[in-house]
Amino acid sequence: MRMRKGFTLIELLIVLAIIASLMGIVTPVALNAVKKAKATQVAANFRNIKAALESYVNVEQNMPLSLNQLKDAGYLNTIPSGFSYIYEDKFDVNGTAIATITYTAGDIDINLVAKVNPEVKTVILPGGAASGIAVTFQKWW
Repeated sequence: MRMRKGFTLIELLIVLAIIASLMGIVTPVALNAVKKAKATQVAANFRNIKAALESYVNVEQNMPLSLNQLKDAGYLNTIPSGFSYIYEDKFDVNGTAIATITYTAGDIDINLVAKVNPEVKTVILPGGAASGIAVTFQKWW
């Protein structure tokens, strides 16, 4: 009797079942890693924008009106997508100015970002909720 070379149908099905089970295990792990990486990037962008904003205020002795103003003045190289900046030209009784940096793309979990950068909180804006950070400055000029 002559032996045929190759796999039987059962052997192929077993190999496919093993590959499918491995993919079922690896896919969620990979997706979680992507989510954590995105959250880390957003947290780093919050930190960079806040540092640029603080530098601008300390050097220029006023508040910028937009992220473009920070970029044009050389405090930011680029404006990351999804970020915005709100500043109302008001001071409280202590002379504290408040600026809010927000991320409105909505493709991240705010809790993951907060684990990396604890300053990031949910800020309620007109028209809905957005993740953001409120930066407070004492008016000294």
